[in-house]
Amino acid sequence: MQRPRPITIAGQQVGPGQRPFVIGEVSGNHNGSLERALDLIDAIAESGAQAVKFQTYTADTLTIRSDEPPFRVDAGHGLWGGRQLYDLYEEAHTPWEWHEPMFARARERGLIPFSSPFDVTAIELLESLDAPCYKIASAELVDLPLIRNVAATGKPMIISSGMATLGEIDAAITAARQGGCQEIVLLACTAAYPASPDDARLLSVPTLEQAFGIPIGLSDHTPGIGVSVAAVALGACVLEKHVTLRRADGGVDSDFSLEPEELAALVTETDAAQRAVSPARFGPTDAEKAVLALRRSLYVVEDVAEGDPVTSTNVRSIRPSGGLAPDMMATVSGLRFVRGVRRGTALSWDHLSARA
Repeated sequence: MQRPRPITIAGQQVGPGQRPFVIGEVSGNHNGSLERALDLIDAIAESGAQAVKFQTYTADTLTIRSDEPPFRVDAGHGLWGGRQLYDLYEEAHTPWEWHEPMFARARERGLIPFSSPFDVTAIELLESLDAPCYKIASAELVDLPLIRNVAATGKPMIISSGMATLGEIDAAITAARQGGCQEIVLLACTAAYPASPDDARLLSVPTLEQAFGIPIGLSDHTPGIGVSVAAVALGACVLEKHVTLRRADGGVDSDFSLEPEELAALVTETDAAQRAVSPARFGPTDAEKAVLALRRSLYVVEDVAEGDPVTSTNVRSIRPSGGLAPDMMATVSGLRFVRGVRRGTALSWDHLSARA
């Protein structure tokens, strides 16, 4: 089956056949400091990633302050258990006045900056900064009015599909297209923070590509980089990972975030994975041809005289190639040399009589 065509984000081709598009997610790892946010952008740029993503919301655009049970994170959650949603979002949000200097720093460092908007006012802010594309977070995939409003900008969209059924994904993509967006990337995602590799279900990557015919990526909340590398081997062409300067610094997202050195390794290893996945072929590659000379073959391993028989003492299967095939040893054993042969000579039929 033919793979989807790449889309274009800020002049860069994103999709099958292209270098994996790696997005460093700042999220709440700024820990309330613009200076730290700018340092994170620098670190993402130095890793070799192509893009940096923010989140554009306030606590008031996401929820209301309430102490009722639905407005608290489940007590069993490993990171945020029992916390009031309003307080969590208040801590994690990126102040709107930070967006302009963050977008500017990203562009100075050669990164593509964009964000996840959570309401119309966030879209307006991001449009004022000429955001080149938009991200729809997993929990917002069912907010079809928001998707239509984002699509109306005409910019490419990256849609995360954590928790979603195929029907919900189809409805979101349909809403985006009807709203005016024709360039869409869909991200497989496990919306758990952190996520276990056991729940990654990476075979959804080729399944989603076949189902929707658009480029597929991965929004990865698992520890480390192994799941992302595996996803690229299965066809993922976009990778999104949260990034922090140091997990030991703490913060709402730090436990499932990569440190800069790990992000750099992700860039390197996913590029290698993408290049390694090519159509099946057998026989030596160009790089292997030099090693063909190291295959084993039959060699004369001690000086012999005319009339001497071939034995396991004077002929052996050794490296390099050039002599008769190793499996011919039983055939030539006992045949006699028609002339003297020096040690280290590749055995050929010219050296042997037809009879023992």
